[in-house]
Amino acid sequence: MFEILRKGSRIVLTLLVFTAFCIAVNPVSLAIASDRDLYFIDLEKRLVKDGFNADKMDALYQRPGITFETRSVSLFFILREGKMSHSHYTDQRSIQKAKKYMEQHKTDLDRVEKASGVEKSVVTAIILVETRLGTTLGKSSVFNSLSSIAALDNTAARDKVWKGLDSQGDLTRQSFDKKAKRKSAWAYRELKAFLEYTAKENIDPMAVKGSFAGAMGIPQFMPTNIGHYAKDGNGDGFIDLFNHTDAQASVANFLKKHGWKPGIDRKKKKKVVHHYNHSDDYVDTIMKISDLLEA
Repeated sequence: MFEILRKGSRIVLTLLVFTAFCIAVNPVSLAIASDRDLYFIDLEKRLVKDGFNADKMDALYQRPGITFETRSVSLFFILREGKMSHSHYTDQRSIQKAKKYMEQHKTDLDRVEKASGVEKSVVTAIILVETRLGTTLGKSSVFNSLSSIAALDNTAARDKVWKGLDSQGDLTRQSFDKKAKRKSAWAYRELKAFLEYTAKENIDPMAVKGSFAGAMGIPQFMPTNIGHYAKDGNGDGFIDLFNHTDAQASVANFLKKHGWKPGIDRKKKKKVVHHYNHSDDYVDTIMKISDLLEA
């Protein structure tokens, strides 16, 4: 019996020595690969190639909380913005809240309307629909969301999303890959704009929350829109889309830059609002809310 125990001890000892040797020779092999290693390493290299600081990108993508957002990416293949209804924003309760918002921000909204020519009722209507007057700003990490979508040019990333879709419906793998690659190119442009914006305004990229698509702030601007249309409404030297005054000025400036002028007819107004969101239902809802606020 003691002989058997001695033999068993020798076997266990041999296994322990062998395991220790394997770890010493290749410690990485037993480590769990991070999302950065699996999905973001090529994206990080691409950002560096396009001029972003290598050390800063390396540190950013190794921070705690960096994850591949499978759920956020999946929503692009499930939701159809054009088929969404926005009519619930025209109920009495929502309109009353919007009227109260206009009263609270009357000075700033009057100034914005005078400077841009965009009616304050339209600015308020957009803010109501986008974020319920700044009360629902999104809980997704904008950096994670945009990085995850941009990483879809990676086969492993596409495989992960494809396998994770709750319902693929009539979506084929071929059509999924085609759309994923198109979304990847779009998100990469947005990611670069986001990193440029946060660097300029000295904002921690990981601190910004928004929609699953990467839209951010009270007006839900995509990062590429910030440089073109966002305004410093309160004159403090910073563009903060989570500030109501900046948000109001930015919405009005967006519409002005897309052709809004005092006195334009309803058809032209709808055409301008369509640039903000390409859903006809969205445009009709904004115009109806504006009418109700002015009634």
